[in-house]
Amino acid sequence: MFYVYVLQSEVDEGLYIGFTGDLKRRLAEHQEGKSFSTSYRRPWRLIYYEAYLEESDALGRERYLKSGGGRRFLAKQLHHHFLRHPLRGTA
Repeated sequence: MFYVYVLQSEVDEGLYIGFTGDLKRRLAEHQEGKSFSTSYRRPWRLIYYEAYLEESDALGRERYLKSGGGRRFLAKQLHHHFLRHPLRGTA
């Protein structure tokens, strides 16, 4: 399985969108500060993920979620979450 996931920083409320073949391992890496791009914004909470059988499908979905349309999709999909945990700059 391949996973596309969305994390929200508990420090600055910003998002991180990623892709992995091992979601548990990757989340642990983020929490332990082993990922340079996210280490300074931890701790993280997993707020969304999708599973795919094909790697290329997951990579395409990751690209989409990082786009403007994908961000709008996440805002609608996670509406109630973002009411309780507003995104950085939208409070």
